Amino acid sequence: MRKKVTLLLNGVVVAAMFAACNGGAKKTPEYTVIEKPTVDISTFATDENGYVVIFDGTLNGWRGYGKDGVPGKWIVEDSCIKFNGTGDGEAQDSDGGDLIFAHKFKNFELSIDWKISKGGNSGILYLAQEIETKGKDGKPQVEPIYISAPESQVLDNENHPDAKLGIDGNRQSSSLYDMIPAVPQNAKPYGEWNTTTITVFKGTVIHVQNGTNVLEYHLWTPRWTEMLQASKFNEKEWPLAFELLNNCGGKNHEGYIGLQDHGDDVWYRNIRVKILD
Repeated sequence: MRKKVTLLLNGVVVAAMFAACNGGAKKTPEYTVIEKPTVDISTFATDENGYVVIFDGTLNGWRGYGKDGVPGKWIVEDSCIKFNGTGDGEAQDSDGGDLIFAHKFKNFELSIDWKISKGGNSGILYLAQEIETKGKDGKPQVEPIYISAPESQVLDNENHPDAKLGIDGNRQSSSLYDMIPAVPQNAKPYGEWNTTTITVFKGTVIHVQNGTNVLEYHLWTPRWTEMLQASKFNEKEWPLAFELLNNCGGKNHEGYIGLQDHGDDVWYRNIRVKILD
C-alpha cells in the first residue's frame, strides 16, 4: 500500500509518495523535491547539427546540485569543465559536490566528451531531481543526486576497483551503474578522451560509447522495476532510492543532467543536447 502526502516547500506544493512498512522493509522517509529557477536554453547557441551547446567555455547555466552557485572545485581549464579532486574518494565537501545544468530535460540526446585520471571515478547523471529529507537532528538535508538519477559510469576500468565489483561489469565505463553492463566495453584508458551519447526518448534509454551502442533499457516498465529490485537501489534496503528511480524523472518525466564529484580529477568538454520533444 502507498499513501500520498502533499508537502509545501518555499511556496511550491510537492507530492511525495511513501511506501507502507511491511515484510521487514525500511519505511520510505518523507521527502520533498526542491524546485529552483531554471535557465532558458533558448539563450544558448545551437550548432549546425541542432544540438544546444550547454557548455560554452564558461559555467554559465551550471550550478552545484542542491546549491545556488558553482562549487569551487569545479573550474574551466583548457576549454573543459574540470573537477579538481582530492583523491580521497567521494568526499563531497563544501567546495565540491555534484554539478548540474540548471534546466530539466525530458526527451533528449546528450553528447559529451570525458577523460578520467588514473584510478579515477565519476559519472554522468540524467533525469535528476533535487531531493531533501529531514536528518536525525530534524534539520533539512539534501540527498545525493544518484538516488533519483540513472548514472552512466565514468571510470578508469584498469585501475579503479569498482570495475571488478557489481555483476558482469555493470560498474564499468558507460554502464548503467550497478544495473546493466556496457557491452562491448570499449572505453579508452585514463588520460584519453572518450565520447558518451545518452538518448532518452519516451522511456527508451540508449548509451553509446565511442560510437558503439553499448546498452538499451526502458524506464517505467515492469522490467525496470525488476532491475531496481536486483540492484543496490532495491526497495528493501534503500526504499527512497527505489521510490524515486522507479518513478524516474518525477511526474513530468524530466530532470537535470549532472556531473559527479567522486573525489577524483575528471574533465568534460563538448557538452551538447539535442531536444527530441
